Amino acid sequence: MTICYFCKGKVKAGHVQHIHRWGNQVFILENVPAEICQQCGEVYFAPHVLAEMDKIALGKAQPQTTIQVPVYAFA
Repeated sequence: MTICYFCKGKVKAGHVQHIHRWGNQVFILENVPAEICQQCGEVYFAPHVLAEMDKIALGKAQPQTTIQVPVYAFA
């Protein structure tokens, strides 16, 4: 992909930090390969990357570290 679906900006390969929710669990994935719009920041993941995220969420990988995250109600 070279053009953003939303803003028609230029898309370039890179790596991102991605917060992935699976049920009531939250995973922080670092250095995830992605295509990133240089204009609006929209992020696109290849199908094999999404499949790997699902494997991680299903517990098929050990985390490098674990952090505690507070949850707040806005109103």
